[in-house]
Amino acid sequence: MPNKRQLLNAVGLASASLVTGVCAPAILVPRASARESKGVGKKLKEIATGNKEEVSPPEDLMREHGVLDRALLCYGAALAKFPANEDFDPVLVTQPAEIIRDFINNYHERSEEDYVFPRFRNAGQLMSMVEILLQQHHAGRRVTQEILSFAPRARRDDDQRRQLVGKIRSFITMYRPHAAREDTDLFPKLKNLVSSSEYDAMAEVFEKKEHELFGEDGFEKMVDRVARLEQSFGIGDLARFTPA
Repeated sequence: MPNKRQLLNAVGLASASLVTGVCAPAILVPRASARESKGVGKKLKEIATGNKEEVSPPEDLMREHGVLDRALLCYGAALAKFPANEDFDPVLVTQPAEIIRDFINNYHERSEEDYVFPRFRNAGQLMSMVEILLQQHHAGRRVTQEILSFAPRARRDDDQRRQLVGKIRSFITMYRPHAAREDTDLFPKLKNLVSSSEYDAMAEVFEKKEHELFGEDGFEKMVDRVARLEQSFGIGDLARFTPA
């Protein structure tokens, strides 16, 4: 399927031929299936109308960190509801943990491991940081599974509850600096390590994988999902965080 750059070139050549009256040279593109043609038409419409802006790979990854940050806020709100010997609904923990597992551990971090980290290794840049980030991905997946495992039993078992609280706190403690370092030290340098065509292709791969796993508008669906969780925790009103 033609990428965005090829589509724009094709549109530009066609426009030039109409203005000058000179026939533009034929562009040889493999014959597209009906589904691919529909996708090309959608891309052209989005570009022409401006209804949907192209998202660069770093921007895509950074906004996914926004979903992570909001899930961590839900973790923090859950911790506030854990006074000793008081009953709690395990859903308060399992729902943000499931968002983190599905969208962050199994999707966002896989994108980094498959497409971002190898570029830095190949370029010999930030290699020590990349290895630490990878180790933290593995640790994050393990801790997420432990949180999901401890949560149902922690309702009646004080020891399980203490372990659950410790796991949640360790997860928050690790991911705050983890995401911040990626946003400020890693992602901004990515564009300098790849060609413009590879950069565009990476954005398309991210979008395709997101659609495969979560359907159309997968990111928007995750934002809605975490927003509903915030409402259930009573932290959905942004104004409540403003100091008096």
